[in-house]
This record gives sequence, C-alpha cells and structure tokens, in this order.
Amino acid sequence: MTALSYVSEDKHSPWTTYLAQVDRVLPYLGELSRWADTLRHPKRALIVDIPLEMDDGSVRHFEGYRVQHNLSRGPGKGGVRFHPDVTLEEVMALSAWMTVKCAAINLPFGGAKGGIRVDPRELSKKELERLTRRYTSEIGSIIGPQQDIPAPDVGTNPQVMAWMMDTWSMNIGMTSTGVVTGKPIHLGGSLGRVKATGRGVFVTGKVTAQRIGLELGNARVAVQGFGNVGSVAAELFSQSGAKVVTVQDHSATLHHSAGIDIAALIRWQQQHGSIAGFHGATAISHEAFWEQGCDILIPAALEGQITAERARKLVCRMVLEGANGPTLPEADDILTQRNITVVPDVICNAGGVTVSYFEWVQDFSSFFWSEDEINARLDKIMEQALLAIWQKSEQLAVSLRTAAYAVACERILTARKERGLYP
Repeated sequence: MTALSYVSEDKHSPWTTYLAQVDRVLPYLGELSRWADTLRHPKRALIVDIPLEMDDGSVRHFEGYRVQHNLSRGPGKGGVRFHPDVTLEEVMALSAWMTVKCAAINLPFGGAKGGIRVDPRELSKKELERLTRRYTSEIGSIIGPQQDIPAPDVGTNPQVMAWMMDTWSMNIGMTSTGVVTGKPIHLGGSLGRVKATGRGVFVTGKVTAQRIGLELGNARVAVQGFGNVGSVAAELFSQSGAKVVTVQDHSATLHHSAGIDIAALIRWQQQHGSIAGFHGATAISHEAFWEQGCDILIPAALEGQITAERARKLVCRMVLEGANGPTLPEADDILTQRNITVVPDVICNAGGVTVSYFEWVQDFSSFFWSEDEINARLDKIMEQALLAIWQKSEQLAVSLRTAAYAVACERILTARKERGLYP
C-alpha cells in the first residue's frame, strides 16, 4: 500500500477510520484483493479558493473541496457540506463511504463529496448565495449529470441546490436539472427526498428489530442530532409506537423517560432553531446522553461520536448509524463484544442517496412519480439490501459492517477489474 502524502497520521481522523474498515474486509475479497489499493486512493481531489465579497464590502476567502473517490460503477454521487470544521480528509472519507454506500445498495453510482469550510449561519442569505455560486463555478468542470451529481448534506438544503443547478446551467447555456439532486420540487426535485434519509434509518431499524426479536411498540429510542435525519427518524419511530426518551442536538440534551412528544419538539425546533428550552423534557448534560438506557440508539450528527469510552457506557440493543462514520473502529469492536447490533452507515443512512437516484432518473425522463410510489420503492430497496447483508454476515460470521463492505467492495473491485486500466 502506498501512503498518500497529503493525509495526516491522526488515528481518529475520518479517513483513518475508513481505511481501517477497508482493512477488515480484505480477507474476504479473494483474488479481488489485488485491486484493493483502488479503495485507498481517491480518483480526484480538487481544492478551490472561494473569494467572497461580504455585505459590508470586505472580501473573505473560503476553502472548498470536491473529491471523487471512485467512478468505476458510474458517475460520482455525494453531498456538499457547509461546516467550519470541514477538511480535505473528512471530505475524502465521506466520498469513500459514498462509494461503498452506493455499491452496498447497488445503485449505478460511484462516490463523491464536497464541502466548504464555513459556518453558513454567520452569512446573510445573499452572502450564502454568492458563496454557493462561486463554489459551483470553481468545481463546475468536474461535475455534471453524467459526471458527478452533488446533493445536500450538513449545512446545505434545497435552496443551495437550486443555486448550484442554476449556476451550472447558466455556465453551460442550458437548463440542466439533473446536475444536482435534493432540489426544490418545482425545479425537478423529487417527492420524498427531504425525509428519505431518516425514513431509511427507520426502515433498516424495523427490519433489524424483527431479526433480533425487539418489539418496536415497546422500544425506547435515543437520537443524537435533530436535523433532517434525526428528527424524521424520531418522528417515524414515535409514530410506530416506540418511545423517544432522549434527544441531543448542538444546543441541549433532553430526556423524558415516558417519551418525548416528538411532534411538539419538531415544532419547537422549527420556531427556535434548536431544541434548547423545550419544556416537555428535562435537560441533562451532553455526556450523559451516552449513559441513558434505551433499546435503539441513533447517532445522526457528525462522525467519530461513539468512542471506545462511550461504547463501554452504552445501554442499548442496537445502533442505527444515521450519520456517516459515527463509530470509531475500536468502539466497533467493543460493541461487537457486548453483542450490540450495529447497522452501519453505508446501509442505514442510504435512503437519501436512493431517492436522489430516483430524482436523477426522473429528471432524465421528465416523468415524475408519486410520493407513495417513491416510498414503496425506497422501502423495498432498503429492505432487500439489508437482508442481503444479513445473509453475508451469517455466511462469513462477521459483523454487519464487514458484511456490507464485503458486498460493496466485491461489486466495486469487480467493476474495476472488468474495466481494466487505461492506458
């Protein structure tokens, strides 16, 4: 293996976590392991400077990225993250997880990801628009509906996607709705896209509960992160009869043993921008979140949240990874030893990219499906993919994560092998 000169040696970095996950699947790849270094080397990594004229007339510079990890199975697919802590290594890892995720679900995409080091909450709407449009122009030469299709991620939303689509379209001289997904409905967006990732977490959780003999109607749920993914998952579990007993976001950690009124909490968050101050639960410390008893834990915030120390404290039966890379490798081992089932991110939170695929297909055909059709197709794909991974897990006697990587990496490396090397 040739080490990359532009990555750090931080053993807890997202890229290092990804590499450790790849290493664990190598014994199960057979002759395909010859191509394994393909997984350790991003195909393309672009760093761009984004000069932005602020509303007060000053000029600030922001650092932006777009990484295409692997395009062996199709065009790149992956979100764009606006967050002050975004780094090249994080975006590399996220793009690699997208490669694995698309292959695990068997979508015809490779993995990509983008980001800007910025806190979007500190920008005015006009500043955010100018930042988005300049970023889109800077990465414009490597994205496109058959090259690399961005989507929303942390800190971005349908409005940001609309600006990206419009900018790219203006630069090529024609409207191209398929250049991004996660757009507003009237600009070629898909019904069901906003709730798709959270819905996927719920669907995989429901299947897993059946497999381990957990009755959802009596289950207690804890959710870290109450953005698009966490709030939707909490809502669906609550509607299924489960009790969401603990919720955490950047502002507060709330607990109520009888179950939090999730509909009321969502209304509060929409009105106040966070869950802090909600009166229907008791505020506890952030670290206490990991010690609260529950049956289902949903980390749906950022990567690296479940450390070895926290893994030892957890009192739950399953972990549903709504976020990308929330569990460190050493924590994974501890959870396995403790017989806590982990449904890995590359399958658990793949609902978003699945409906993004539906949106992309609909944009190409200019024929759009109903939300019921979309949800039914999403549920079927997610359930079938998870059951195939369960089967592989039992066949190889490995964790669901290693099984997901075995399924995905076999597809990725077979495509690489059959395409060959050019020149």
